[in-house]
Amino acid sequence: MSSTAFVSTTIPYVNAQPHLGHAFEYVQADSLARHMALDREVYFLSGSDENSLKNVLAAEREGVPTRQLVDRNVQYFERLVDALSIDISRFIRTSADADHIAGATEIWRRMQENGDLYVKDYEGLYCVGCEQFYTPDELVDGKCPEHLVPPERVREHNYFFRLSRYGDQLLDALDSGRLRVHPASRLNEVTSFIRAGLEDISVSRSVERARGWGIPVPGDDSQVMYVWIDALTNYVNALDWTRDGERYERFWAGAEQRVHVMGKGVLRFHAVYWPAMLMSAGLPLPTDVVVHGYITTGGQKLSKSLGNAVDPMELVDRYGADAVRYYLLADFSPFGDGDFSEERLVARWNTDLANGLGNLVSRVTAMTARYRGGTVPAAGPLEAPERALTDQMTASAEACRAAMDRYDHREALARVWDLVRRANAYVDERAPWHLARAAEEGDASAAAALDTVLNLTLRASVRLAVLLLPFVPESARRILDALGATTRDPAAAVAADPAGRRIEKAPPLFPRLELT
Repeated sequence: MSSTAFVSTTIPYVNAQPHLGHAFEYVQADSLARHMALDREVYFLSGSDENSLKNVLAAEREGVPTRQLVDRNVQYFERLVDALSIDISRFIRTSADADHIAGATEIWRRMQENGDLYVKDYEGLYCVGCEQFYTPDELVDGKCPEHLVPPERVREHNYFFRLSRYGDQLLDALDSGRLRVHPASRLNEVTSFIRAGLEDISVSRSVERARGWGIPVPGDDSQVMYVWIDALTNYVNALDWTRDGERYERFWAGAEQRVHVMGKGVLRFHAVYWPAMLMSAGLPLPTDVVVHGYITTGGQKLSKSLGNAVDPMELVDRYGADAVRYYLLADFSPFGDGDFSEERLVARWNTDLANGLGNLVSRVTAMTARYRGGTVPAAGPLEAPERALTDQMTASAEACRAAMDRYDHREALARVWDLVRRANAYVDERAPWHLARAAEEGDASAAAALDTVLNLTLRASVRLAVLLLPFVPESARRILDALGATTRDPAAAVAADPAGRRIEKAPPLFPRLELT
């Protein structure tokens, strides 16, 4: 594979344990990275944002040093990544990784050398939860629109970034498609914000207000970098860009796609501030910004700050990683908000996987074991029902790929399930149990038709497992193993004729879940 791509999640604050919204972003980005990795080499980055004032204040409330708090809490995020089978290339820590600190410092120097940093006094309304200043007209009833608390009035002497210089360049990047924002509604939001006129932004905090925590501003020991200015640089710092490393050249500068996956609350940082910083520093822009909505409960955003967070580790422990992954990817829009329901999680698994896909795999393996002694027969000539099934295999594969190319995991899975339904319907239409009975009575044409049904349904099941690899990787691998597809090359698994393969009746691959 000669082409490459870069995919990232945002890096969450570690002031508390992760909630289901973090899990959603992890599995969304992971499914995208796994999809892209089918035909190219992908670098998939995640990490932790550790230099925020939120972390400092959380440590103060607990009466522990900030270092102790972040070192402890980051482990919760790393465990969630592992528990959900998130296949990252690297987990970067902004307070601990030397290459991040060096990279953030170098980008600051480049912005300064370009004349884009200056110092001035500033007073504004600041939400610690967002780590962001708000104008009065952006508040809702005088409160932060994200955290529903009044912002603090902050008066400081800080460094500012000349964001106002970059409005035309940003619009050009967006209008030309060099920087793509998905969905279109978020692109409109970004362009409207830019066209309204960009103001310069504060990019540092006093050491006193930061409690001494953060990356020092080069040459000024009274200031630390504003957490977002430091955090955004992680995307290139993880690739050793300051040393002109091979990973940077391969997966950023020379990558076909550079994709950031994020929630709508941080769109402005990733589609306006970060590209402007890269322009100032003379580095390539991301190619795609993919913006998801929020997971809500009772219509309200899940949030550590709001106290309504759902613990994803508890869900994984109760139902399994792939049950959580499938629910999030099949049920939730990739771009809009969606309400969490544990009942819905259980129902999706039982209906789609236990009853639908699991039933199909169970039928084909059991019938092969029963009617052909566990040896997959060769297929004969295809008639209309067989052609309808093979056509659906092709259609589902093409539609799934097209949907993922549009970053739409829900649509992709819906098209996969078109094949699940068609394959089960094909078995019912062909009624192999009747064919087997007729074959036992000496009907050679029934025996040949039975061979074709068994071969073709196994092929369809292999195709389904391969299509599901980006979404429920552990379950997909179990299906492939049950079907005797030992190759780890998805394309080879699909292309292989299973005739002559030995299989056994599959154990229950998708045991039904009970709401607990």
